[in-house]
Amino acid sequence: MTDQSTTTAGPPAGLPEPARQGHGPSPRDLAARAPGRRQDRPGRTAAPAAAPAAVTPATAATAQARPMTGAQALVAALERLGVDVVFGIPGGAILPAYDPLFDSPSVRHILVRHEQGAGHAAAGYAQVTGRPGVCMATSGPGATNLVTPLADAYMDSVPVVAITGQVPSGLIGTDGFQEADIAGITLPITKHNFLVTHADDIARTVAEAFHVASTGRPGPVLVDIAKDALQATTGFRWPVPFDLPGYHPVTRPHSRQVREAARLMMTAQRPVLYVGGGVIKAGASAELIALAELTGMPVVTTLMARGGFPSSHPQNVGMPGMHGSVAAVGALQKADLLVALGARFDDRVTGRLDSFAPGAAVVHADIDPAEISKNRRADVPIVGDCKEVITELVAAVQAEQEAGQGADLTAWWSQLDAWRNTYPLGYTEPDDGSLAPQFVIERIGSLVGPDAVYVAGVGQHQMWAAQFISHEHPGHWLNSGGLGTMGYAVPAAMGAKVGRPDAVVWAIDGDGCFQMTNQELATCTVDGIPIKVAIINNGNLGMVRQWQTLFYNERYSNTDLDRAASAAPPAPADTGPGQLGTRVPDFVKLAEAYGCAGLRCEKAADVDATIERAMQINDRPVVIDFIVHRDAMVWPMVAAGTSNDDIKLARDMAPDWDVTE
Repeated sequence: MTDQSTTTAGPPAGLPEPARQGHGPSPRDLAARAPGRRQDRPGRTAAPAAAPAAVTPATAATAQARPMTGAQALVAALERLGVDVVFGIPGGAILPAYDPLFDSPSVRHILVRHEQGAGHAAAGYAQVTGRPGVCMATSGPGATNLVTPLADAYMDSVPVVAITGQVPSGLIGTDGFQEADIAGITLPITKHNFLVTHADDIARTVAEAFHVASTGRPGPVLVDIAKDALQATTGFRWPVPFDLPGYHPVTRPHSRQVREAARLMMTAQRPVLYVGGGVIKAGASAELIALAELTGMPVVTTLMARGGFPSSHPQNVGMPGMHGSVAAVGALQKADLLVALGARFDDRVTGRLDSFAPGAAVVHADIDPAEISKNRRADVPIVGDCKEVITELVAAVQAEQEAGQGADLTAWWSQLDAWRNTYPLGYTEPDDGSLAPQFVIERIGSLVGPDAVYVAGVGQHQMWAAQFISHEHPGHWLNSGGLGTMGYAVPAAMGAKVGRPDAVVWAIDGDGCFQMTNQELATCTVDGIPIKVAIINNGNLGMVRQWQTLFYNERYSNTDLDRAASAAPPAPADTGPGQLGTRVPDFVKLAEAYGCAGLRCEKAADVDATIERAMQINDRPVVIDFIVHRDAMVWPMVAAGTSNDDIKLARDMAPDWDVTE
């Protein structure tokens, strides 16, 4: 289990922690509350409203025990932890849990069409609500189908609790029917996992799983429960004591390290705030804005941090990395100080590590001590929650400024503005009259607006959505950053819409990604989850094709998704040869077969009207098939394994780092 430290102890075992601002009660709070409930909406009850009470083994032992099965204890624990939705599929080993779940007045179950969809939906729910998402599956193949979304959530620090059924305890290790050692399989890709073989342990383990998933550095936790434990009788008590020796995540930073960081920030001539997804996880966007405006420092936001600092803010110089802006990449390379907040120096940001930001000192703040100096040595390491770190940094910087400290950043901003003005993000319209994918995504962002939730798949469309949509709010941009999971968008958008039913949710997907998990459109239709899906249909695996164009002499091995279309006679004159798209399957007909509204757009003149029509349909999901140019590329680009200094604006075109206004 990660996030263990003896540097700073958390509250004594069994005592409630204060809820994070903006995130609702912590699982420890909820586990400490009495089972009284308040009415939230007709037919359902909400999370417990009673004030937290201290939980100790003594007080837990005096709580009135209610006889019930382990399965009933599981559902009762979920209810008391405030869970309002579970995404899953029943099967033999988990079936005992589905019987009491049927009677739950507060936990809604959404029947997905594939367990991978359940996992991504739970992650999407978690990212927009700040609460752990819950998914459920049976043993064997049901559980192994959760491996990809668990790995995805682990890489992107998303709090997910996965509950899986296991064969009866007497069969464990015998290769029984539908047996898989899911605890062993997922050990490297979960923050922690549990195998429960006794009914008496179910309620406590579930409470601990929620606590671990949502505290410290968030992440997925698996609870694997043997079928006989679900069927056995136990005495259910609530509240429950925790038994997590050694798990004390550090949240408050060391004040001396914060003061040293502030001193460096006030003396640096070319400082940069390098912001990662940890700022959003900590709910620290307001504090970040205050720090940036207090110091006047430029801000770069990674792919996972888009929206953590408004795209429109004048101090935001863009997204760094492989497909980042020239200004953002240049800012990191030429900086003399990097203040990394909730970022992990990922290879997609640093490029060749030994050439990354060669002249910069590093302040690295992260809640996970394992990330500090893992890839780049930190001159000032700070372990702590980003919200608390930034709050203390603001106070320390103010003290420095009151003492007369502070550098003149005029020359630095002059250079940054020269890069921004000379090398803005842009694209070239196809010369054959076909539709530019960047234009489609740009118009979606403009017409739908920054208050919507945007969920991207993986590939070219993901990068264009990060580049050409203005991300103004935290928690409004979801994507698979660390694992790069194709098929993420549709189920994650489904989960996001369930978590925020009043929000407009758009999935920006590719024709390759879409075909991996589009079956969840059936779930959306049946359960009344009206997401919008924009398929950027270029007829191939676009990012792989881009690499084949640039690095494999245009040898397009197995990236064409519709060979029948590519071998067909020339397209009509009003479309052009670059605008074939995937036609097998026909996405409009497929959408209609799933009960969705299906639209298609092939011309730039029709883009706005098509988006507006989709926005008017709110009684069912909408799928738009945008047929775009097959050879559009994502620029700028830093080729894998090369230095950020070698960023290209387009093929064989590099920026002049010495450009001035």
